[in-house]
Amino acid sequence: MTPAQRLAALLMAAPPAVVGWRRREPVSGADFIAQAGRWQAAFEVHPGQRFALYFQDSLSFAAALFGVWQAGKQAWLPGDLTPASRQALRARVDGFAGDVAAPEDLPGIEPAATPVAATRPLDPEALQLVVFTSGSTGQPQALPKRLRQLFDEVTALEQAFGAAAPGAAVLASVSHQHVYGLLFRVLWPLATGRPLQAQSLVVLEDLAELASSGARAILIASPAHLSRLPLVENLPVVQVFSSGAPLPDAALPGCLRVFGRAPIEVYGSSETGGVAWRQRDPDAPTHWQVLPGVEWRIEDDALWLRSAHLDDAGWMPSADRAAAVPGGFELRGRADRIVKIAEKRVSLTAVEAALRASPLVADLRLVPLTEPREQLGVVAVPSEAGWRLHDAQGRRALAEALRASLADVVERVALPRRFRFLPELPLNAQGKSTQARLLAEFDARRPALRAIHVSEAGHDLTLAIDPTLPQFDGHFPGHPILAGVVQVEWAELFGRERFAIAGEFCGMEALKFQRVIAPGRPVTLSLSWAPGKLSFRYHSDLGQHASGRLLFGTP
Repeated sequence: MTPAQRLAALLMAAPPAVVGWRRREPVSGADFIAQAGRWQAAFEVHPGQRFALYFQDSLSFAAALFGVWQAGKQAWLPGDLTPASRQALRARVDGFAGDVAAPEDLPGIEPAATPVAATRPLDPEALQLVVFTSGSTGQPQALPKRLRQLFDEVTALEQAFGAAAPGAAVLASVSHQHVYGLLFRVLWPLATGRPLQAQSLVVLEDLAELASSGARAILIASPAHLSRLPLVENLPVVQVFSSGAPLPDAALPGCLRVFGRAPIEVYGSSETGGVAWRQRDPDAPTHWQVLPGVEWRIEDDALWLRSAHLDDAGWMPSADRAAAVPGGFELRGRADRIVKIAEKRVSLTAVEAALRASPLVADLRLVPLTEPREQLGVVAVPSEAGWRLHDAQGRRALAEALRASLADVVERVALPRRFRFLPELPLNAQGKSTQARLLAEFDARRPALRAIHVSEAGHDLTLAIDPTLPQFDGHFPGHPILAGVVQVEWAELFGRERFAIAGEFCGMEALKFQRVIAPGRPVTLSLSWAPGKLSFRYHSDLGQHASGRLLFGTP
């Protein structure tokens, strides 16, 4: 039997001696089948057809899931229980089953006292699973799947990876409520007789227990967990999988130290299922190779896919750009407005809409940041109310107020972490707020702009001279002052941005430093441009601090 066939007949087959563990307590296959039968009985007598499942225990989840399917009904898997997800469920499902409290307005369902036996295999064509994902509208999108899409993908996983780890236990740090965890953590081990651990590895330090037990394990992990590995070496893990977001290059040395091998990175999405994989061991290729049964092509730089993991037999455009290389393809970035932050899909459209609804914001742009880790940055123009809060209580108070407005839109771990508040959005020479121009605002060496005044005489920029600017480090201990070379660098930086200066810097003239600039006091930088010459002047309520002219060649 193929893995797909075994899953379809899972509750009818002879149960394995051990289906998994709860920590160190084994769970027998007979107990698992009986629990699934109790769930099947409960769902069969319920008049509803659609049921939300949300469990923390993977074995309890699997029993309820197969109970729903065997009863001929549909399972809905919310990725979380945030207010937005609960709202999306209320109008669409008839009940809730889980090992957490049922959401308000959703009737809870408990397993029946007496199990019923499965009498027929599951129908692979049945549309019996719905997962949630973020769509371009910003609202949680319900994504239905046929059982064959899941089961055929499990067969592909076993074909691609099964021979390297027969009989190994499956442990995971990712949730089964998402497609990646559902497939790798639950369905794959059930289909192949591999025991699975019911509890999640909250921190990968828990893996150290494996070293003493000598157990061979497959680890289903996320890039976030693999980026902060424990200080141990050569754990008895025979395979490591990573998906949900790109694995940072910086995580690879730690993986090689702890596991003795690079993770198998899996590329895919809730919509496409698993698409391709790579394993970046030393000297190994870094391109993506498709999983068995997946076809691909490139059209207008976009990656198109066709596979049994899709509901439609035709070609489907992905949300990614790609380029063909010998042996596979390389990814060239997202083509939509969905980003992954801490393994959470975040709709930039939804976040922007929520922030724009705040009375504290007049305009804004979102900036996905990759350093020092993947996070979301906000470049915002505060409203009058926003600036009042900023000036009275500080930048952090305004940032916290805006984060609070996103509580029902984004999970806490994916909330924006970095904010830049400006008097106007930064524009390039074409009058557009490009990503490159927005990214420049997050340079730690760049002073914050508090006000901009433009006149025929030139541009006056009010700079906030924050004591945390790195230019004050060591200059001088106990008596920080802004170095003259930094003042010249800032004049060139802002001059190029304000006047679109493209020529090379050629020199300086009439340079004068009259008064030191200390942190904590705003300073105005006045700039004017004549062909080849940028005049600058730093001044404050204390008087003039510095002035000069910077010379530029013809571009």
